[in-house]
Amino acid sequence: MTTILVVNSGSSSVKYQLVDAASGARFASGLVERIGEPLGRIQHQAGEARSERELAVPDHAAGFAAMLDAFAQAGTPISELGVAAVGHRVVQGGSEFVEPTLITDEVAERILALGELAPLHNPAHYQAIVAARAAFPEVPHVAVFDTAFHQSIPAEAYTYAIDTTVAAEHGIRRYGFHGISHLVVSRRAAAFLGKPVSSLKQIVLHLGNGASACAIDGGISVDTSMGLTPLEGLVMGTRSGDLDPGLMLHLLRVGYSTDQLDQLLNKRSGLMGLAGSNDFRDLQRAAEEGDAASQLAFGVYVHAIRRYLGAYLVELGGADTIVFTAGVGENSPALRAAVCAELEWFGVRIDPARNTAVGGGPRRISADHSRIEVLVVPTDEEAEIARQTWQLVSA
Repeated sequence: MTTILVVNSGSSSVKYQLVDAASGARFASGLVERIGEPLGRIQHQAGEARSERELAVPDHAAGFAAMLDAFAQAGTPISELGVAAVGHRVVQGGSEFVEPTLITDEVAERILALGELAPLHNPAHYQAIVAARAAFPEVPHVAVFDTAFHQSIPAEAYTYAIDTTVAAEHGIRRYGFHGISHLVVSRRAAAFLGKPVSSLKQIVLHLGNGASACAIDGGISVDTSMGLTPLEGLVMGTRSGDLDPGLMLHLLRVGYSTDQLDQLLNKRSGLMGLAGSNDFRDLQRAAEEGDAASQLAFGVYVHAIRRYLGAYLVELGGADTIVFTAGVGENSPALRAAVCAELEWFGVRIDPARNTAVGGGPRRISADHSRIEVLVVPTDEEAEIARQTWQLVSA
């Protein structure tokens, strides 16, 4: 059996999918959210059947119990579905985890310790790993790290210009994130073009509530916009992206605490901070209706993407493809058009009809005479996690 349960845990949620690692087919998927709040919610889908209910979910262990119950209520207990392994997405692997890793007690503790570098993510991953190993004690559990794909970035790109002793003592460097998505999207783009990924220079724009850009040369990550944490880089739904570090020093001096800074930069910035909403659909609608704050937020969002796009075009010495992916990248023609506007001088030409056409799979949105291919390629992190998990446990 090649059935893998893929787990993607957040601080107050657990997303899950039951995936066939061989074909990528989904048997079931769901979301347990509002963990730790007075009333949680679980959504579950198996085939065409969908269910949703509210219940108390005090912790991740209760979340996994709710997931198991959802499978049972759907008519097929997960114990009867032949789960061969559980694959866990882990955001921060530091410099030590550079490939999929079988989870032992020691590995789980190291994932928790790396929470110093990803306090919003790794502690939640640890809690989910503990709950999952308790719920599925007889099968192997594998951690697949978002940072692993970016371990190929050269030193000049991942090194911050601070005192080297301080950097070494605290593990301060650019790690990069969304690596699983950038990996699978770059491969799918190459397959769509019918070319080996090793022959292509690609810029992948993963644009969702979290957003990052990645320069990929021959299938290898050579630079990426996120850094020590997922806060650096592009403007995001609630995260600020790049800032002058002096801004934080200024706010500390005028009385902000570190917790207040954390909340400001991670939860009350980005599109939320600029326009009051982190839902790009709402923001775009308001901008089109003339709302000035939303128009500014849209412009700031596009400007940040174009800055990195220009930098990576220089760094790569040109590009064969620019690829849009994730929720905003896949579903906003207006955003794609704005990002690629007035780049004809560099060989980028969008076909308006292709850009606005609705499509579910990889597709070309550039004009026939565009020197650089511009693509929309849906990401599929869960299928990649399942593939890497199965590859490790079946070796």
